Amino acid sequence: MPSNNRPVIAIVGPTASGKTDAAQIVASVLDGEVVSADSMQIYRGMDIGTGKLPSSERIVPHHGFDLVDPGEPYSAALFQSFAREAFGDIAARGHVPVLCGGTGLYVRAAIDDYEFPAGEQQANPVREHWTAFADEHGAQALWEELERRDPESASVVHPHNVRRVVRAFELLAEGRSYAEQKRNLAAIGEAVPAVQFGLAVDPAILAARIDARVDAMVKAGLVEEVRGLVNAGFREGVTAPQAIGYKEIVAALEGRCTLDEAIASIKQATRRYAKRQRTWFRRDNRIHWINADAGDAQAIADAILMQLV
Repeated sequence: MPSNNRPVIAIVGPTASGKTDAAQIVASVLDGEVVSADSMQIYRGMDIGTGKLPSSERIVPHHGFDLVDPGEPYSAALFQSFAREAFGDIAARGHVPVLCGGTGLYVRAAIDDYEFPAGEQQANPVREHWTAFADEHGAQALWEELERRDPESASVVHPHNVRRVVRAFELLAEGRSYAEQKRNLAAIGEAVPAVQFGLAVDPAILAARIDARVDAMVKAGLVEEVRGLVNAGFREGVTAPQAIGYKEIVAALEGRCTLDEAIASIKQATRRYAKRQRTWFRRDNRIHWINADAGDAQAIADAILMQLV
């Protein structure tokens, strides 16, 4: 936790909106350090495809990169503990924590008074059981089982969203309700004082940026990065459903599609993910929105800094 009464500065928004560069500038001006809130940048070796800032380009200290190997279990609860400790350490050094990322749950877990199921931070037999059930019987059967046991929670979870259905079972095992937790989500208050800024980009502009970013990743060596991870034994990790940019390249490497088809799939999946990110952050009325259509990191940072004066 910050110990000098200065709030955490959070810079959030969809992928390719310019968060990383703007956060670096803000942190450098405020004598700060950046904490990444990105659920994929925690993985070692997954650098190009996650847009991880290269060490040679980091002008301030960064935290939250390379925490675990691909495929190693990680969670928002674990990130909450990590981020809170990082905030405290940064503040103890007399610096300002700048939280930067697009994983909405990680941002809220770091800042807000979130409580997670007791098994969230270690091997979780409930999760393992229902994940195995889904693998064996399918997502629809898993959801139908939840509907039988907790119809209210089933009514607010899409049958294809296996992770959330499993989460509902985890809460149910503790005598809690996913539906109730979802209703109370907006009412959860801050555990860590924070000022939040969101980068708003017109969807058409953002889509073009995403396409260009994916092309740049491929040019920078994304295919070679994925091949190296697979050869190192991390195929399961890089083919996880959330591993956009990796699972598609694996499909191309295995001959299940062409490289061009894989690249097109990455662009489409990333655009869809960006839309979900926008929807998530737009629900939070604490966020101060900055127009980032021009993609000028210095101008974005200046706009943020002006509001902090």
